[in-house]
Amino acid sequence: MKTDFVKMYSYGELGEKLRKLRPSVEEGKKEGETLWFSLSELNQRLMKLREMEEKDTESRIGRISFKDLRESLNWMSRYFHPDNMSSAEKLKIELAKVRDEFKMSDSDCGSGRIQVAQLTTKIKHLSSVLHKRDKHSIKGLQAMVQWRKRILKYLRRTDWDSYCLVLSKLGLRDNPNYKH
Repeated sequence: MKTDFVKMYSYGELGEKLRKLRPSVEEGKKEGETLWFSLSELNQRLMKLREMEEKDTESRIGRISFKDLRESLNWMSRYFHPDNMSSAEKLKIELAKVRDEFKMSDSDCGSGRIQVAQLTTKIKHLSSVLHKRDKHSIKGLQAMVQWRKRILKYLRRTDWDSYCLVLSKLGLRDNPNYKH
């Protein structure tokens, strides 16, 4: 039985509400007489009051209707759609996905395989938005590639399984003898 009310009522208010839910005066009873009812009838009235409250709360929260709330949430979901995000925001989301995919445990946030995966994501992003005359960004991109190469070399030396996993998932080539 659901008789938990949305609003707290005083005894007088609850009595008035239940009196309004009372069925019309039955035949054979005078209008001035008080009507007695059983506990089951009281429970039915309380449940009916609860249903009325739910309907009232569904249609309005404070002064805002649910319809207006849904429409505003719909508008906000279009606003926060990935098509409307800046490239930096898209990169942050992508880095979080990569971090979750490559982590070895819940507390892992900086292992070699995560660093390689994040550097690869940053390199791909930067190379897609880079202008050929932007010499400083090109230098930063080259530094990231060298950094990734050093971490891959370390992974190859210490953790072969992680190295193979990173290469296969990121689509990188195994070229350990390349000297730069």
